[in-house]
Amino acid sequence: MRKKILIIIAAVILLAGVGFLLFPTVSNFIGQKKAESAAEAFDDTVENITETVAAEDGATISSLQEAKEHNMVDEDGFPVESVTQSGGTIVYGRRIVYKWDLDRLLADSLAYNEMLLTGQGTADTIQYNKPVFNLSDYGLDDELYAYIDIDAIGMRLPVYLGADELVLSYGAAHMYGTSLPVGEGSYNCAIAGHTNYVGRIFFDNLKKLEVGDKVQVTTYWGTTEYEVIDHKTVPSDATDDLLIQKDRQLLTLITCIWSGQGTEFDRYIVTCERK
Repeated sequence: MRKKILIIIAAVILLAGVGFLLFPTVSNFIGQKKAESAAEAFDDTVENITETVAAEDGATISSLQEAKEHNMVDEDGFPVESVTQSGGTIVYGRRIVYKWDLDRLLADSLAYNEMLLTGQGTADTIQYNKPVFNLSDYGLDDELYAYIDIDAIGMRLPVYLGADELVLSYGAAHMYGTSLPVGEGSYNCAIAGHTNYVGRIFFDNLKKLEVGDKVQVTTYWGTTEYEVIDHKTVPSDATDDLLIQKDRQLLTLITCIWSGQGTEFDRYIVTCERK
């Protein structure tokens, strides 16, 4: 009997050990699938943007606010029943995202970028954990603004607004007080991501990027390609690399790395420029 108990205990310990060894691999796989799913859902939203919908009274509905006023959607923006639009039927359960609302989001994004040209670095633009917008005001159901692809390191991550800890546990995050990746004017969009996050690979492989590697950012208005032009380690309080540079469209990727001294951390920065 005692021998059987020892065998069972040994088997349990062995299984626990195997599970411990496999956890990072399995967890990273699941995390990557979630990231890819978020990107696919993003693309699905873009492919199903709605121009207008006809209300029962004949009114032409072209925004989330109008749809709510006509009781066509609930407070979260989901249709209360299947509705017919030009080109087909929006199935009950699919959130309606109107082009008018995305046009408004783009206009507000460009206005925000314009504001930063003269206001970057002031007290109200350095709260990096604050989202620039509440995207539900534009008919979107989360703070997902874009996603980022880097084939050179096999990375695809959703990009949320506001670099707080909750958001950073899901993917990458745009840092408030830096530009959004839209428009043709001067901008510097800073995107942060964790390194050595338990069970997920976020920005762990940033240090493998080399000058010339391509980085793509997809927003609701298209995909923009950037090229890595520099990478370096800076002190945690250094902010010069986040500043807008005249006539340049920059993408700055940031993660924390151990400084080698106690609990102090530095920042590893990859600078990319639109090509």
